[in-house]
Amino acid sequence: MPFAAQNIRTARLHLQKSDPVLKGIIKRVGPFQCKVNRDRFQSLVHSILSQQISGAAAKTIKSRLNQAIEPAKLTPDSLLQFTTDDLRQIGISRQKAGYLFDLAEKVDSEQVKLSSLARKDDQTVIDELTQVKGIGVWTAQMFLMFSLARLDVFPVDDLGIRNAIQKAYRIDHDLNRQELLEMSQSWRPYATVASWYLWRSLDLQD
Repeated sequence: MPFAAQNIRTARLHLQKSDPVLKGIIKRVGPFQCKVNRDRFQSLVHSILSQQISGAAAKTIKSRLNQAIEPAKLTPDSLLQFTTDDLRQIGISRQKAGYLFDLAEKVDSEQVKLSSLARKDDQTVIDELTQVKGIGVWTAQMFLMFSLARLDVFPVDDLGIRNAIQKAYRIDHDLNRQELLEMSQSWRPYATVASWYLWRSLDLQD
């Protein structure tokens, strides 16, 4: 489901009242425009493909995979029709091919039940998704935010978030996890919205 407009209005008001720095960022960035990917399997495939490569390279590989699968839809069954060598030919590493096959097999066998994840709490979703090779906590958190539209996720280990916080709050040292988690308490229960604005703040001109 998408982010509810009323929830976003409430979140923005909360963040503006609780954090003067975020108030300034929200004013400069403007409306919250985060899109939710309703195709949960596709979302996880794309997350795996995007790991440790540039955005441009990931976009190219995603396009090639879609072209290779057409006219079929990207599903566990259609992905499992490929071999590792097939995926290698469109630019997917052997390691990532293994991750994709593991994801497809676990979803196909319902070891990972994507259709029921929306009814589970955040930690249970993370625990279920991280059974898949190549899916760690960060990838599961991105899924919570951008596929399930959860409002209170703070990806504490995300490098972009860390950089945005250091820049926005003019912090001249590397913050540890505990410091970051303590800072995020004032954003609860809307840490997802705060995180989105922090990511967007990196695009602002000083």
